[in-house]
Amino acid sequence: MPRADTGGRGTTAPRARSCGVRPAGTLVALAAVLLCAGAGAASAALHASDVRRGPLPALAKQFAQVTVELEVTGDPRLTRPKVRGSQRTPPVLVFTAEAVRVTAPNGKVTAVRTPALVVVQQRGGGSDATSGPAAARAVHEPGTARRDAAREGLWSAWRGLLPSTRIRVVARAAPSLSPADQAAAVLRVTADAPPVKVGAPTVLGRLAGSLRAGLREASDGLRPEARALLPGLVVGDTSRVPPDLDDAFRATDLTHLLAVSGSNLTIVLALLIGPTHLATRAERRGLAPRLGLSLRGTAVVGGALALAFVVVCRPDPSVLRAAACGLITLLAIGTGRRRSLLPALAAAVLLLVLYDPWLARSYGFLLSVLATGALLLLAPRWSAALQRRRVPPRIAEVIAAAAAAQAVCAPVVAVLAARVGLVAVPCNLLAELAVGPATVLGFAALAAAPVALPVARALAWCAGWPAGWIAGVARTGAALPGAEFEWPGGWAGGLMLAVVLVVLVPVGRRLLRRPWLCAVCALAVLLAVCRPAPFTRVITGWPPPGWRAVVCDVGQGDGLVLAAGDGTALVVDTGPEPHAIDRCLTDLGIRRIPLLVLTHFHADHVDGLPGALRGRSVGAIETTTLEDPPGQAQFVRTTAAAAGVPIVRAAAGERRHLGPLSWEVLWPPVPPDLPGPSSPGGPDSQAAGLDGRSGSAALDGPNDASVTLLVHTRGLTILLLGDLEPPAQRALWAAHPELGAVDVLKVAHHGSAHQDPLLIRRLAPRLALISCGAGNPYGHPAAGTLAALRAQGVRVLRTDTDGALAILGTTARLSAAVSGHRSLVSQAIGRRSGAGPAGDRISRAGPAHARRPRASPAGARRTGVDPAHARRPRVSPACARRRRAGPAGGRRARPRRLGQSGKSAATGRARRWCAPERTDT
Repeated sequence: MPRADTGGRGTTAPRARSCGVRPAGTLVALAAVLLCAGAGAASAALHASDVRRGPLPALAKQFAQVTVELEVTGDPRLTRPKVRGSQRTPPVLVFTAEAVRVTAPNGKVTAVRTPALVVVQQRGGGSDATSGPAAARAVHEPGTARRDAAREGLWSAWRGLLPSTRIRVVARAAPSLSPADQAAAVLRVTADAPPVKVGAPTVLGRLAGSLRAGLREASDGLRPEARALLPGLVVGDTSRVPPDLDDAFRATDLTHLLAVSGSNLTIVLALLIGPTHLATRAERRGLAPRLGLSLRGTAVVGGALALAFVVVCRPDPSVLRAAACGLITLLAIGTGRRRSLLPALAAAVLLLVLYDPWLARSYGFLLSVLATGALLLLAPRWSAALQRRRVPPRIAEVIAAAAAAQAVCAPVVAVLAARVGLVAVPCNLLAELAVGPATVLGFAALAAAPVALPVARALAWCAGWPAGWIAGVARTGAALPGAEFEWPGGWAGGLMLAVVLVVLVPVGRRLLRRPWLCAVCALAVLLAVCRPAPFTRVITGWPPPGWRAVVCDVGQGDGLVLAAGDGTALVVDTGPEPHAIDRCLTDLGIRRIPLLVLTHFHADHVDGLPGALRGRSVGAIETTTLEDPPGQAQFVRTTAAAAGVPIVRAAAGERRHLGPLSWEVLWPPVPPDLPGPSSPGGPDSQAAGLDGRSGSAALDGPNDASVTLLVHTRGLTILLLGDLEPPAQRALWAAHPELGAVDVLKVAHHGSAHQDPLLIRRLAPRLALISCGAGNPYGHPAAGTLAALRAQGVRVLRTDTDGALAILGTTARLSAAVSGHRSLVSQAIGRRSGAGPAGDRISRAGPAHARRPRASPAGARRTGVDPAHARRPRVSPACARRRRAGPAGGRRARPRRLGQSGKSAATGRARRWCAPERTDT
């Protein structure tokens, strides 16, 4: 039967229809995008107008004192103390609030709804605000403990404010740091009394506060780290997390565990609905089918849990994103429709940004969305690729999830922190083993605390074990030398890292096909993370072999290490930050510190103490006799007591030796109320040549009470002046008239302008070391100090431009290494006697025995040297032979002046040159 002629239209009509549908779909998508953009712009404009509305922004520009009625919108939190110069800034209490009533200085009252940031500080700035001898004496007054208790009670009253509470404050208004900030003003409040409450929190606010307080109470009896970490893992309460543990979580990229996110809600909902891929099927699991709940009933109960999760854990960006995604997924389960998680994520982000446009500027929200998107898009593909290479399914899923989340979040972390972590993936994999049990048991303790506190404590005790495991993973990973490395910050650095990751992904796919290449890469990463000393020395040249002393690059502060044997050192000061001194000691391979000297109690010398103590055996801590500032002296006592390290006081005349080291304390003098210098391992003895009262008038503050050490190591003489000011320097000179020339001088007070020129001329150092921070606001080192040193022919090295500084060699051949590159400073200078006795045991020599020859007294001359020609350079025989030989090619090498870093400008490699020999006068 002949077929009807269709003229070909039967085959082209469907294609024409499909071609017509595609432009329509594109137009609909474009219209949706434009509609969403317009809605977002309108919402952002409305929110921005709220910030600028009312009299508060104008009063903030005038820095006016106002009376404000506030509604608290966020939990108060204490800021971390920071070191500024020699002082540690006391912590302040910060929380967000909404101003609802403003009383201007002229008495005009205005009802508003203006967001503000409230900063609460105690009068006088806290315990560290006062200093000087009077403050040091106040530490031991009987009323000090009562005042501290009253201050702590006042602080607790402010920290106990719950969201939705209304308070009235008298504050000094100030503009926000940036015009784009969400807060219209910063309100600075001085806490002279507890907050004046004018309105109680809502019922939900009180319920959430009682649940959070119950969890804290239930975890009070746990070990310190579990006690601090469990509330953070469950409800995001990080008020107990110490700074060092927080730093460890940041270094290992585990902070998402403390910022409550989708993983917490997923664990809670998984208990209800079971695996998500079975949630709509007859064989669904979880508690819902066992309780006889239908799909709609399961969705309702799950929605209630999600809302309760937001209330208890607070509406932070990551919590809101997780709750929105969970509610959309539960809606799909309740309606029986096919779930698609990626559109659910997009819808959740859109709704949240329309509700609160400020979320679009939140890095926490961005990281949460990126991590979730990576888990939905990248993790399944990477897991499948691993399974094709015979990796067990569960292990492949966990590895793929951790790697995908880290890959997409690493560029954002680089923008914020200018670093890249190498241990994030393994640390997340190890922590994942304990996250589930800790979260489930923690939520069970949270629910049981209001009705059965003993049961809650038992559950919290069980949850403390996995919480302690997570803390141990974070600390162990952060302690590795190569846990992280620096990377360019800002958006340029983030884009650079993103490009690198995009290039590495296809390379990784090819590596998976060659097991031996995978093994080589894994070994390379392991070496980069662990950094064994021989490997690091070969690659970086640091530390240089045979180093005698190292000035660590600790920023604006002091931290010096003196070698005393294999893995053993005398440490003088610890700098302002624990991480820097810990990393310096780790790079040097220091495991034992028989004595740690803190020259005085300023924060730029003692705040790094926890880092020096971390993972090391410390015999004793020796401090100055003036406990000023008192708050920082108390910090040292508390830190030492927690580590079980005794504290002793230094005084002039004390002599000790440790391996090749021997040293004497020259300053401060013995106070009248002390019998003499003390030792942790021997009896007290009086200093020789100092009556204990001379020079006491020079102790005008903490700087002038700095412990001053004269150190001898293998013939080298090193003088450490601490932060002595000119009056104390002159008193030191008067108390020790025999003090003469030294090889190395650690310049006092970071090279400030406050120096005694006569003392510098008398010491006549060959090498001057200055420890200061790059770009510090104090102008250290001072140009006048540098000029005075260089005018005497002194070689000056400084940590702000040269990095860490190492002293090498002996008196006859003194040299220095700067940032791992060797630069010859002086050579062929006559030897000086006086090397310390050998041995590995720290000991102390009395005044009647074991005396060392001191540095040459002032005015002493060497035999046969004409003073008029004392500074004329002469060349050592080895140096003269090299100069006569000349370089390859027959040309004579031109003499080269000593540079600042000892590097070749052309190649960047370290070059060795000969320095003229100087004859001492």
